[in-house]
Amino acid sequence: MSGAWLGTLRVVYAVNLIATFKTKNPIIGVVHLAPLPTSPRWGGSLKTVIERAEQEATALAAGGVDGLIIENFFDAPFTKQQVDPAVVSAMTLIVDRIKNLVVLPIGLNVLRNDAHSALAIATCVNAQFIRVNVLTGVMATDQGIIEGQAHELLRYRRELGSEVKILADVLVKHARPLGTPNLTTAVQDTIERGLADGVILSGWATGSPPSFEDLELAVAAAKGTPVFIGSGADLDNIGRLLPAADGVIVASSLKRHGKITEPVDPIRVSQFVETARLINDQKAKIDNSLPSLPLST
Repeated sequence: MSGAWLGTLRVVYAVNLIATFKTKNPIIGVVHLAPLPTSPRWGGSLKTVIERAEQEATALAAGGVDGLIIENFFDAPFTKQQVDPAVVSAMTLIVDRIKNLVVLPIGLNVLRNDAHSALAIATCVNAQFIRVNVLTGVMATDQGIIEGQAHELLRYRRELGSEVKILADVLVKHARPLGTPNLTTAVQDTIERGLADGVILSGWATGSPPSFEDLELAVAAAKGTPVFIGSGADLDNIGRLLPAADGVIVASSLKRHGKITEPVDPIRVSQFVETARLINDQKAKIDNSLPSLPLST
């Protein structure tokens, strides 16, 4: 398999992923679902969960985000493997309802790492992408040791005949890698060996951003495959971080008072989106002013 062929493959992945969001620099908002059936804090009313999810999705869409991720965030503590069938059923219903409310690309993250369920739901409801916390490698987490199952997930995607894209975390938050992997190597393995369509770089915890330097390293290692900021982005740091990334996934800072337990604040969404778009426009002008380099053969 030649290096030129691999380079072409990466470009195809990147182009397809960017086309999904109708923009080169997507701003993806997150809908944190209230506790679902069988989770420790389940409140007993799926109707209440659905109504809040619909309100948050509508607020994010009205604020101008380019896509949504639906996530069972408040089901903690999470299982490290497959979630209960009731969770799959509830998330399928909720995503389908949201798709009828907003005209945006939608993705799923079934925590902590049930990528098979996420892919199945996304495929069945015609969602566009999933987020996978551990696609490759081995991570020590608060759920225990989680091993990436890229070989199973990619075969499952082929078996389903699915075109759902896979955004994979690299050295995911709330986890530590076994051993001392190099960030550059981890990004390359996630893309070249795990076949991720995009990679996500976060800080060490929810609400904690990655460093600018790590984003630069990740983008260089990704060689054209999109790199997303996965946590901690807000109005104060987005000007520093976004120039080094292709897109951003944002949740906590878009909520009332910036608190994760509060509902989405439409004003915060609009302010963040406006700021991020200005930064992306400035970056595009700089990129367009640079001379084109000939493609290697």
